[in-house]
Amino acid sequence: MLRSQKNGNDMGKTLFEKIWDQHVVTELPGGEVLLYIDRHLIHEVTSPQAFEGLKLNNRPVRHPELTFATTDHNVPTDSRTEITDPVARTQVNALESNCAEHDIRFYGMNSEKQGVVHIIGPEQGITLPGTTIVCGDSHTATLTRLAKLDSSAASTAGSAVSAHLQQTLELCEVPTNAPRLF
Repeated sequence: MLRSQKNGNDMGKTLFEKIWDQHVVTELPGGEVLLYIDRHLIHEVTSPQAFEGLKLNNRPVRHPELTFATTDHNVPTDSRTEITDPVARTQVNALESNCAEHDIRFYGMNSEKQGVVHIIGPEQGITLPGTTIVCGDSHTATLTRLAKLDSSAASTAGSAVSAHLQQTLELCEVPTNAPRLF
């Protein structure tokens, strides 16, 4: 049960605090909290390592219906049919294969819904008011204009974060003050 369902007192809280409180699963020792994540966006650059971690530990994607994938960083600008760079082609093929294996919605190069990972959320109705979204891309904060919760999701450590998210849809975070929007 999420914390806001337990006490229901939101008077005097900012929008950020209300959303945060609605997504707290539990408070952890050391001041961290475990947050429920509503949507997980993935792309071909940071996801292969996460899928490999799942495979090595014989773990499934917990909620494939809440995970959305698109080819993004390695899509050539001069061709929608051929990727000539072998590393880029390998990453795109791995994403497509992993999504098929785990029944994850995949917007590949031939999909009219394919696009930049942090843009497809709003375009495809994935990004909704009051939702928490994590993506292994440094521009993820542009999705909601409220806050970027996890800066490590776009780093080398981000593969471990992504694998954890795929297994649990939960993220460890230290509570922060509500960001100032104006």
